[in-house]
Amino acid sequence: MPYFQSPVDGTRLHFVDYGPADGPVIVFVNGSYFDTGMWEFQTLPLADEGFRCVGLDRRGHGRSDDVWGGFDLDSLADDVDGLLRHLDLRDVTLVGHSVGAAEVVRCLTRHRGARVSGAALVGGVVPGVVRTADHAAGVDPAVVRAGNETVRRDPAAFFARGADAFFALGLPGNDLSPEYVRGAVDRCHGATARAGAALRELVATLDLAPELPKIDLPVLVVHGTHDTSAPLAPTGRRAAELLPDSTLKVYENAGHGLYATHADLLTADLREFARKRVSA
Repeated sequence: MPYFQSPVDGTRLHFVDYGPADGPVIVFVNGSYFDTGMWEFQTLPLADEGFRCVGLDRRGHGRSDDVWGGFDLDSLADDVDGLLRHLDLRDVTLVGHSVGAAEVVRCLTRHRGARVSGAALVGGVVPGVVRTADHAAGVDPAVVRAGNETVRRDPAAFFARGADAFFALGLPGNDLSPEYVRGAVDRCHGATARAGAALRELVATLDLAPELPKIDLPVLVVHGTHDTSAPLAPTGRRAAELLPDSTLKVYENAGHGLYATHADLLTADLREFARKRVSA
């Protein structure tokens, strides 16, 4: 059965495991609110090509258990590492989107990347969007928390009204059907209210700048020019500068949802990056 128990507290977590068991392994960590289905344009074609594509439903997301605790970054990273250990995965390319990128970073720094040979941060909120002592240009945490309160009061309106900006619809090349967009909005409701609130608070305090220089493996940073959830300069570009061994790929006109609007390009970049890890 595609479930395992969290090493943190025994929470039952759901995962998917596509492709041949002996293929090069790519593990996907989702953005806030989404389940593993968000990666369908990457996992299905890559699995068809012989990659083993594994995805985790974060606690409180998708088919994983609805729980109150364990939403601190250490616990979330331990859940990711727990999946790698449960399946005894080796030489993994670890891919995270949005807040999932933060989980990837903490997993690497907390567990020293023993099972991981490379990582990809896709539209990541890493190292953080809020103002800190070393990042004076960041957003005031109070402003982020005020926005979080607006979401809490009416999450349905937030998801529906934010879809255009999330996918940067209207910009050249970002052609998604209204049906796909509605489906993506509906998927957001698959996360529990507790999980959504906890992750929003996590983003309001996130500062991974001290951890990025400690990552001693190759990292692919993929980001869109029109990402309003995690603007390029303070996140993707800054992350690439702080990482010792990074490659930054900027997608023109892409928003936060570039895994859908720029699906083929992202799949190709992940394919190339993962294959280099195998041949290294």
